[in-house]
Amino acid sequence: MAGPVEHPQLLGDDSKPVRPTLKTIAAATGLAIATVSRALKDAPDIGEETKRRVRETATLLGYRPNRAGVRLRTGKTNVIALVLSTETDVMNHTSRLIYSIANALRGTAYHMIVMPFFPDQDPMEPIRYIVETESADGVILNQTKPDDPRIRYMQDRGFPFATHGRTDMGLDHPYFDFDNEAFARLAVRTLAKRGRRRLLLIAPPRSHLYARHMTWGFSDEAALLGLPFEVADKVTSDSGGEAVDEAVATRFAEANPPDGILVGSTTAAMSSIAGAERSRRVLGQDFDVVAKEAIALLRRFRHQTIIIKEDVGLAGEFLARALVAGIEKRPHEARQGLESPTKVDWGDAPRTGGNT
Repeated sequence: MAGPVEHPQLLGDDSKPVRPTLKTIAAATGLAIATVSRALKDAPDIGEETKRRVRETATLLGYRPNRAGVRLRTGKTNVIALVLSTETDVMNHTSRLIYSIANALRGTAYHMIVMPFFPDQDPMEPIRYIVETESADGVILNQTKPDDPRIRYMQDRGFPFATHGRTDMGLDHPYFDFDNEAFARLAVRTLAKRGRRRLLLIAPPRSHLYARHMTWGFSDEAALLGLPFEVADKVTSDSGGEAVDEAVATRFAEANPPDGILVGSTTAAMSSIAGAERSRRVLGQDFDVVAKEAIALLRRFRHQTIIIKEDVGLAGEFLARALVAGIEKRPHEARQGLESPTKVDWGDAPRTGGNT
């Protein structure tokens, strides 16, 4: 790929290229320096066509803001930190979230860094580091808890943040969430239409708020339909694949095994199918699995998997834009969003009635 095109104004007295500045872009576009600056910051009072022209010119000239100068001048880093647990479903939801946030920040003054934390690490540690060192202008985090100390810490200090998931703290903060209660209810109804009569939920870790939503939707909908149900107590949707595989295989070897499984992650879905198949049960005939996913993957593993899609791309874009608006202290069209699933991808599992 060819590098930035050298513009005549980028040549110094010794004919060596020099770093392009806002003044260089202004001269190339015929716009005022202030207009160029605001266009690169995605200011709402600058037209989209002007922003596009400025960004294209900046890319052509190889313009990069001097971050040290920006911080000295404004006190900002133009960095957004995405803080993620290493226990999340990396190959599906997390990878899509990272991509969508990065894509939403393209053409703005902001860049993203990803800061992981590990199961044996205090989840407050990366948050304190970012806030105390001012190494980012704002934080996006996920796997929220009903009473989340990370959120209270940032809220008390007036540090901008947005969450992928809700809390139960009575605080008004930017978030985007997937309606896991609606997901579970839809999954139970889908399994009932398949004629399944003994249901199993492999839920997220109970410390996360979305586990409460999913478990409530699952248990209440199953009770309304008169279906026996159980919630796995030794593994979660974040447990390792081998652990889920073994737990499901053990349950299927016992009396009255489930014939319908609902899982909260792609990895757990594949592992639960593998565990059930160890007892010579056939997916789509002897049992069904309903799972949610962000990137099409499960269909390649087993065509009979029933899928409810989660638009993590929508979540990432929403969170990035809401957080930038909060950092810049300007209004945003919406600070909070909720995706409620309504469609089921049946794959090769035949439908037995209804129009889900």
